[in-house]
Amino acid sequence: MLITMSLHPKGHKRGKPTGLTQQSGIWIASLTLAMTLFFVTSAQAKILDIQEVTSEGGITAWLIEDHSVPVIAMEFGWEGAGSARDPEDKQGLARMLSNTLDEGAGSLDSQAFQKALRDQVISLGFSASRDDFNGSLKTLTKNKDRAFELTALALTKPRFDGDAVDRMRQANQSRIRSSLSEPDWMAARLINDKAFAGHPYALNSGGTLSSLERIKPADLKELHQNTLGKNNLRVSVAGDIRADDLAKILDQVFGKLPDILLKDLADLDIQNAGKTFLYKRDIPQSVIEIVQPGIGRDDPRFHTAQVMNFILGTSGFGSRLTNEIREKRGLTYGIYSYFYDYEHTKGLAVSTSTGNENVGEMVGLIKDEFTKMVDAPISADELRDAKSYLIGSVPLSMTSTDKIAELMNSLQLDGLPPDYLDSREEAIEATSVEDVQALAKALLAPEKFVTVVVGSPEGLEDVTTVKSLPNVE
Repeated sequence: MLITMSLHPKGHKRGKPTGLTQQSGIWIASLTLAMTLFFVTSAQAKILDIQEVTSEGGITAWLIEDHSVPVIAMEFGWEGAGSARDPEDKQGLARMLSNTLDEGAGSLDSQAFQKALRDQVISLGFSASRDDFNGSLKTLTKNKDRAFELTALALTKPRFDGDAVDRMRQANQSRIRSSLSEPDWMAARLINDKAFAGHPYALNSGGTLSSLERIKPADLKELHQNTLGKNNLRVSVAGDIRADDLAKILDQVFGKLPDILLKDLADLDIQNAGKTFLYKRDIPQSVIEIVQPGIGRDDPRFHTAQVMNFILGTSGFGSRLTNEIREKRGLTYGIYSYFYDYEHTKGLAVSTSTGNENVGEMVGLIKDEFTKMVDAPISADELRDAKSYLIGSVPLSMTSTDKIAELMNSLQLDGLPPDYLDSREEAIEATSVEDVQALAKALLAPEKFVTVVVGSPEGLEDVTTVKSLPNVE
């Protein structure tokens, strides 16, 4: 879970979009819906007016009902069913499941299933994060019956045909081989290995070349049966559908899923505190990734942390890191900080790149900015600007029905209440200069930095050289 703000905790979804040949028209209609929802609910002093709908079979969904445009978006996720459960010798298993669920179901092989989606302009895709497994559906109202029928078919009768599995395996292996030339990917792979050492988070959620080779259709069937249940399912819907209709559809789509039991995973503290790791590459600029212990959304100080981090490194050209390192010194094109909020560990990270000759100076300057945040209070202007942006940016995250549904689903998967966005606004507004400094003193710890550098850097001390990238081959 990567958070640059507090609205989309599940990070970037990596499903396979399909259909939607009328994308521009649907986007315009969805934008109209989003703005309508925002202004209507603002008048009611609510950011999102969420209904809770429960089916006869006991499946609950969050719904934002609006009939001004003929579009329905459904986001659904299975808590705890993500790639952290992949066996070490079959890394990439959850990713492969997300790739193959819509590659044929029931009597429809892959080609026929994808054609059925295209013919009725239905977008259906799946993705796997480290913690959760997600699905996404978007359809025109007139095609909803077929859209929900195909979704139910994919979830209850996936085929996992050998040719489709082989095709997805080869595509993932090709992605890995291509990524081996990308310094950013190398740095991300290495920081996961070092910061999350000894935990499933350290493994490669996208798989390794050899682990993908070991994944067979039977493995996908077993994972599907053992992780996608009714009892760990969270559903969110936005758009042109009534609550009573949705209650029936929930049972039609998800009612045949089993109840499942997932074994708890261990929590993890950030590992290798204070250490620096180097993967040498002959490139003109080095990529730098830094992680230190962070804070989660279940912590009452989380909204204060969002304000602090906005000032430190999230706000682009207005952030302290950008101002000191890019604007004043010209050492980088971009630098930003962000929170990891995974289910079993929390981190605060910094990502950047710079010329090899500047790496030592760059790392020192990052530590200096963390220390300044601890030692001196932020200004009243910084606090005002951070509050204004964090509160005012909410409607910009809701520019379509699918974005609204995705936002709701992320709140559900994090165990947050329907009025979370309202309480979030109140908490941010109540944050003081003193709150930010107290949190900075408690949280920011440059001495605990886990630092990874990919390149040929100068000016670094006490570096451990890594000879090869872990969990790739």
